[in-house]
Amino acid sequence: MLEDFAEWQIVGEASDGAEGVRKTEELQPDMILLDIGLPKLNGIEAAKKILSVAPHCKIVFVSVELCPEFVEGALRTGAHGYVVKSDAASDLLTAMSTVMNGQRFVGPRFANYDFILPADLNRV
Repeated sequence: MLEDFAEWQIVGEASDGAEGVRKTEELQPDMILLDIGLPKLNGIEAAKKILSVAPHCKIVFVSVELCPEFVEGALRTGAHGYVVKSDAASDLLTAMSTVMNGQRFVGPRFANYDFILPADLNRV
C-alpha cells in the first residue's frame, strides 16, 4: 500500500521482532510500522529495544488486536500510534502523517478511551 505514495520511502522490512531491532539499528529509519504478534520477539518487546537503539524513531503499531488494553500497552512502550489492521486502508496514512507531525494517533474506534500513560509518554 505504501509503495504507491512517493512521500513515504520504505527502507527495510523484517519478518520478526529480533530482525526488526537489528535492521532499525542499522538503517535508523524515521518511522517503523510494527505488529504486536511477531515471532522470536513480540512487538511490545521489540518496540522497547528499538527505542533504545533509535530513540528518535517513531513507532506506529499496526495490529489485529482490538482490545484497549493492548493499545495502552503498545503506547506505554513509547510508541506514537496504533492502527487496527482492519482499519489500515482508512487510517494508516493519517496515522503516519499525524505521528510525523509530532502528535499521537489512535484510530477513531478508540476515541472514547482515555489511555493512562506515564507523563513522559504523553509527549511525542
